[in-house]
Amino acid sequence: MADAEFSPEPHPLANPGYGKRSAPYERPCTEADFAHLRPREAAIAAYIERLPDGSDISVKTLAKHLPYGQCAMRTALTRITRAGHLRRGRECLDGLWITRTWWTRTARDDAWWSAFQRGDVPKEKPTRSRAYILLAALGRTDSAMSLSHAECRALAPLVDEWFTRDATEGDVTRALTIGLPTPVHHPAALARRRLTTKLPPEPIRRERPPLRLLECAKCGAPAYADLLREGECGPCQGEPAPAPSPTPILPAARVRAHAAAIRARDVTREGTHT
Repeated sequence: MADAEFSPEPHPLANPGYGKRSAPYERPCTEADFAHLRPREAAIAAYIERLPDGSDISVKTLAKHLPYGQCAMRTALTRITRAGHLRRGRECLDGLWITRTWWTRTARDDAWWSAFQRGDVPKEKPTRSRAYILLAALGRTDSAMSLSHAECRALAPLVDEWFTRDATEGDVTRALTIGLPTPVHHPAALARRRLTTKLPPEPIRRERPPLRLLECAKCGAPAYADLLREGECGPCQGEPAPAPSPTPILPAARVRAHAAAIRARDVTREGTHT
């Protein structure tokens, strides 16, 4: 689908704390990232991938900016969810449950999303580092910032430091390409200076892993990730709903015996204090 078919209006951001949130440890970007999806879903996924974190990617907003109605958009997002790119759920922050929408360019299976929910996703080791790939592609965003192989290798540790502080690829790219002087005489020196002076503060780390619940992509019911299959709960996939656990009822004789034991204990305590 050509970009001309998309709405020319800027895509809006969601309320602070909501909207698109990139999942960690993406693999290097390739042309085949969405090749397994149908053409419509691939176009929508590519559009979402280009949006910065915090963008509103609700069905209603996407339908306003893409040439599909809300019903078609809802169906497409369900298929994208089943393919492993999208999950919606809730995350507990400072005692409050916040609605989250997690996005990953790299398709993930159910086991990965279960590990993500628990907060113990292992880091992957690509052949080329995430930082190197970003720097090598910088010239595509602005040709004035084209870097050599040696310059990418030398600057990669500085970009890695941004990533350890929870910065996204978009954060780094914008820091290195927005407001460039004309002309740029030494792109590597400029990149080094900006990566150093614009380095974000260290995030406040929590001692405990985050509390997360994912939602069924079809009915929206909250659930633990290991109970979802391709983003949907068992009942939505045709499985019978689990029977409720029966409330245990103690026999009357055991209730009377338990009450008598409590009374005897209280009498004993009173006797020791007199």
